Amino acid sequence: MIAEIGNQLAPQDGEQVIDGQSGVLLPGLHDHHIHLNASAAAMESVRCGPPHVQNQEELIVALEVASDGEWLRGIGYHPSVAGEIDRHWLDCNGPDRPIRIQHRGGRMWVFNSQAIALLAIDIPHDGRLVDGDAELRKLMGNQRPDLKPLVKKLLSFGITGVTEVTPGNDRDDFEHYSVNANPLNLTIMGGVDLHGHNGNSAQVGPLKIHNHDYDLPSLADVIAQISDAHVHGRAVAIHCVTRAEMMLSLAAIEDAGVHPGDRIEHAAIADDTIIEWIMKLGLTVVTQPHFITERQDAYLKEVESHELPHLWRLKSFVDAGIGIAGGSDAPFGDLNPWKAMASAVRRPGKLGPNEAISANDALALYTKPSSEAGAAPRQLVVGEKADLCLLDRSCADAYADFSAVNVQATWIDGELVYERILSTSPHSNAV
Repeated sequence: MIAEIGNQLAPQDGEQVIDGQSGVLLPGLHDHHIHLNASAAAMESVRCGPPHVQNQEELIVALEVASDGEWLRGIGYHPSVAGEIDRHWLDCNGPDRPIRIQHRGGRMWVFNSQAIALLAIDIPHDGRLVDGDAELRKLMGNQRPDLKPLVKKLLSFGITGVTEVTPGNDRDDFEHYSVNANPLNLTIMGGVDLHGHNGNSAQVGPLKIHNHDYDLPSLADVIAQISDAHVHGRAVAIHCVTRAEMMLSLAAIEDAGVHPGDRIEHAAIADDTIIEWIMKLGLTVVTQPHFITERQDAYLKEVESHELPHLWRLKSFVDAGIGIAGGSDAPFGDLNPWKAMASAVRRPGKLGPNEAISANDALALYTKPSSEAGAAPRQLVVGEKADLCLLDRSCADAYADFSAVNVQATWIDGELVYERILSTSPHSNAV
């Protein structure tokens, strides 16, 4: 815990004193929307879409460069690169090895002929498999990726906790994260299997509901899901990227009644009427401010012009007094929260620049409590948990350019869990 704050603190026997070198000390950051297993796997995968790969020629080169080994796993593909690629495209343009490439939306894999021959599941002739992750995991022995490199990366960004949001998480997944994602503070969403589950080192989060725009359930079915979660003492977190998903979700929550902690995930499209409805219901919004920058070219090409002002709004939520927090949605978005903050304060000129927020509000998106994304940001005060991050610059300099920030050190529960460059001395300015 934070025991004392002041100038010229007298070190106690055995205490390490760290020279902050005029860097600002902040509460540790929390990523309120991340997929841990997928993010860990992505670190060993080929990037196949913007901004890393922009066209067909660049994609072919990326696949060839990564041609060593057995399976080639690609992620982040978007049709703006080379159109609607399929089995035939991969057979003609990919290296001579089994290949599977994931669409940026996360729900579709494209396989080449070698990959299909190795997999004992029914894959369409064009090699495009939708919603097949559960079957693929079983075929691969339910192997889960090593989380250690991912955790190390998160700590280097000053992240001290995450909320895992994969809808299919069950109790086995819960235990996997609890054991392998230490020392992060963990909130784990998932399905109904987590009702009533008590974790020792992690907390059970809301029921994650992920409806699909092309096949939406009935209003009665969504109301029943929400009501059941509330009966079991759990909030809900509902994926809302399209207008149809949003309208169905808000109507269902209104009918079922609101439980503390009920959340809208993404809120990618929200007009003034939707914002007023969210405010009226008292819901929290967890959004991804970096998508407006990472995907701006695709949005300008594909989104109808009348919807562009409603994309990934921020200031309107803040001004309405709606609780709002930030998450990466990694691996579908960049892990780096400082880049996301930079996007929040400097939005692209053609995509709602009036929705930019202040640097202080941008930082607040990532300093909300792990258990309450809609609450006020955490502060450094005596008696609070010592989850901290030390930057390489002053607060004013960080606010001037979040994208240039480096984290010097990260602490969780008062323990130093990451350090970049630190000097220690009994006579230094103390942290």
